[in-house]
Amino acid sequence: MSRVITLLTDYGTSDYFVAALKGVILATNPHAQIVDLTHSIAPHHIEEGAFTLLAGYVSFPPGTIHFAVVDPGVGSTRRPIVVLSGEHLFVGPDNGLFTYILEKDSDARVFHLTNEKYFRHPVSNTFHGRDIFAPVAAALSLGVGCEELGQEIADPCRLQPLKPTQLKNGRVKGRIIHIDRFGNCITNFLPLDLSSNDGFRVIVKGKTIRSMRQFFGDAHNREKIFCVWGSAGFLEIAAENSSAAKILKVKHGDKVIIR
Repeated sequence: MSRVITLLTDYGTSDYFVAALKGVILATNPHAQIVDLTHSIAPHHIEEGAFTLLAGYVSFPPGTIHFAVVDPGVGSTRRPIVVLSGEHLFVGPDNGLFTYILEKDSDARVFHLTNEKYFRHPVSNTFHGRDIFAPVAAALSLGVGCEELGQEIADPCRLQPLKPTQLKNGRVKGRIIHIDRFGNCITNFLPLDLSSNDGFRVIVKGKTIRSMRQFFGDAHNREKIFCVWGSAGFLEIAAENSSAAKILKVKHGDKVIIR
């Protein structure tokens, strides 16, 4: 069966790790179509992986299997899981990496991977990506059902929710959930989180941003720092031809207030 399998990791590309994943998948299903979503997630940065997975998976066709591993707890008691959300499947560690998928789809089902028949043996305590998640992704691509892989669970690990917090006087508190390679600061604000898309002010690190652009090079607004609704649907803080993160000296997790 020719099924698409995406790969998202913090492994980088200088070691053999990514090639090993692909080798295990292709050894089980030579017809699998493997797509690298990214291997440049910051080491151990689970929330960065969660955001990138949320932003990227929607571009793929129904039936896609998403292998996602950012796994600082590899070898510990954290569970290996598969998530069934609509017509997409997600395979990886139960450490919050799939929080935003589960938040988006309240009907998603989660299964604890316990059927070792589908693992690669012997299982390394330090490379579950190769020995558990890759062979399970390959099995799914051949039509193996989630119920055959393990037991359904109701208590998957979750990160802090994406939903911003409503404060007094119409203010809303959010945070920076991702900083991309251009230095754009992606917040957790969606249009539905704001009472109006016009006239609001964004406050971060003591700096008030009043400027809103339709796109990055919008000539109608020449403020150096501005906001824009990004391609993933979230409000972004950006700087013209520069890094907003560096200019504002912000980092992942910093508080953002809208009023």
